[in-house]
Amino acid sequence: MLVAKQKKRTFAVPAILAAGSLWGSMGLFVRVYNARGLQSMDIVAIRAMATVIAMFVFMIFFRRELLRIRLRDLWCFLGTGIGSIVFFNYCYFKTISLTSMSVAAVLLYTAPAIVMVLSRILFGERFTVRKVTALVMTFVGCIFVTGIIGDAVSLNAAGILTGLGSGLGYALYSIFSRYAIDRGYHSLTISFYTFLVAAVTTLPFINGAGIWSVTVSSGGMIAFFLVFGVISTVLPYTLYNYGLNTMENGRASIIASVEPLVATLLGIVIFHEKMSLGGVAGMVLILGALVLCNMKPAEK
Repeated sequence: MLVAKQKKRTFAVPAILAAGSLWGSMGLFVRVYNARGLQSMDIVAIRAMATVIAMFVFMIFFRRELLRIRLRDLWCFLGTGIGSIVFFNYCYFKTISLTSMSVAAVLLYTAPAIVMVLSRILFGERFTVRKVTALVMTFVGCIFVTGIIGDAVSLNAAGILTGLGSGLGYALYSIFSRYAIDRGYHSLTISFYTFLVAAVTTLPFINGAGIWSVTVSSGGMIAFFLVFGVISTVLPYTLYNYGLNTMENGRASIIASVEPLVATLLGIVIFHEKMSLGGVAGMVLILGALVLCNMKPAEK
């Protein structure tokens, strides 16, 4: 049993780094759907539905026992599905419409700080100098990477409020997932019911006919639909939940902040986007925060 726990700890950091990296690739899929006329909430619904379908097929054949949950624990999955996924996406997209993508991204990355505060209150996780330093480095790094400094940005109270709401929604996934993990649920179970709840919740707000038309327009788009679910959701959320088994919420949230770094690098490599000196500095800060998070006490 002890050996199994040590192995889980060993793989926790790579698992969460991989999760953040996969989340960082989501923009590649979003651009394809945007080019076909789908709106943000439509894409949220597609992501949720693709995830549910892919996971259900896998679990019904290979891990059917993981589909069982106790009704008294349903609130955990309502929290991850509605309180986090749906609320976070709504606030994030609303912030983009009220301000800009860079401002929305920076406000979203208040999430690690919110996770640390809530985890201190709810789970008794300690604030440490190392975690706080890594948190500050990550947040400043995100500011540089998004290019908000030097840009003429439009700030308003509504945009700031919804931006902080997106950070809260993003943070709530770690919190409600922790409750589910503490109740003995597998990472696959948490991911499946999270996105089942999210898929059902988004139905009244989407263009169903448009989603169907785009998805079945060709065999390639059907495959793209399933790959989108697996790459952007099934794998990263399963890996993130796996890492949470042996890692504090605050540290996991900071490590997963590799997401904007990966998204920026993909933009440079695939779409030939330009990188400023500020962006390079931001990447260095984020990488430094990741190293700091994973240093052993004797190395500090």
